[in-house]
Amino acid sequence: MHPAAPLSRPVKLWICACIALVFCMVVVGGLTRLTESGLSIVKWKLVSGILPPLSHQAWEEEFTAYRTSPQYAQVNHGMSLPEFQHIFWLEYIHRLLGRLVGLTFAVPLAFFWLRRKLPPPVARKMLGLTALVGVQGVVGWYMVKSGLVDVPWVSPYRLAFHLGLAVILFCLLIHVLYSSQCFHLPHRRSPLFPLSLLTTGMVFAQILMGALVAGLDAGLTYNTWPLMDGALAPPGLFHLEPVWRNFFEYIPMVQFQHRWFAFAVLTIIIYQHFRVMVTYKGSRIARASSGLLSLVIVQIMVGIATLLEVVPVALATLHQAVALGVIGFCVLVNHMLYCYPESTAQQDVGLRPEGDETDDGKTA
Repeated sequence: MHPAAPLSRPVKLWICACIALVFCMVVVGGLTRLTESGLSIVKWKLVSGILPPLSHQAWEEEFTAYRTSPQYAQVNHGMSLPEFQHIFWLEYIHRLLGRLVGLTFAVPLAFFWLRRKLPPPVARKMLGLTALVGVQGVVGWYMVKSGLVDVPWVSPYRLAFHLGLAVILFCLLIHVLYSSQCFHLPHRRSPLFPLSLLTTGMVFAQILMGALVAGLDAGLTYNTWPLMDGALAPPGLFHLEPVWRNFFEYIPMVQFQHRWFAFAVLTIIIYQHFRVMVTYKGSRIARASSGLLSLVIVQIMVGIATLLEVVPVALATLHQAVALGVIGFCVLVNHMLYCYPESTAQQDVGLRPEGDETDDGKTA
């Protein structure tokens, strides 16, 4: 791997802003689903949709378009204009935030690239991530379209695809932010790195399972813990044919696997933390691993509370936000284990972003 120059402070602030906006985008997207606001805007107007309805006539036209949707006919029939405006605004904010994310990626990227303030590897990565933002917007509309034809809800598969891309974007941004800080230093890959990759993959799979739970409204059933209908595993988990459909489409199975896979994730993170503490006790890796373990425990507790309270909006939103925090910590631990310094004396330097560089390349 070719050495990478450390990033300047403005570039790091830009990437941090991108991370924060993607985080907000995912949280607001979860809110739109929880409040059933995501299908309130039935057309995708990339440019003209920047402005909301500004007159009573414009509102009536938007409402008329919504009344042609399955959600209005089957769920919200008889809804008043003020009630429509309530769900419209959240989806409008979600789409406006998506446009802001695109601009925040593209405009500074062009500026830094033209000014030659980006190391070539970082420039290429951020160009790819900017393209991914565009793809994510198209996938978002592809998801919404599934709820505008016959049924008043989006496809769980498309929802999982949309959320999965957002999580990948979030993780890659964290990787870009940190990867340029250590590869120019002597380092070696820790033997624990493959274990950390496995942990990250399991967390990602659990997030996708959560998307299926959300898409099927599976959290609105079996609102007891730890039993489901009086048993650890309710009968008839393999009700659908072919068998594979049960894992993605059958509510009891989808909730069952999301419940208990969480503890598989917890187990591997406890094991990883034990290995990290034995090998790197007192280092930044150990502290990051402790943060990851603590956050996973919090996430499981929030998830159980969300289920028991029958998916209140506040708890469900927190559950999704903490999930991003968990996988963000996973990426951070991955980075630290991949870039572990060759000497103990270098450890604290190699595991954190170096001193910021000023525009003239000197370390601040």
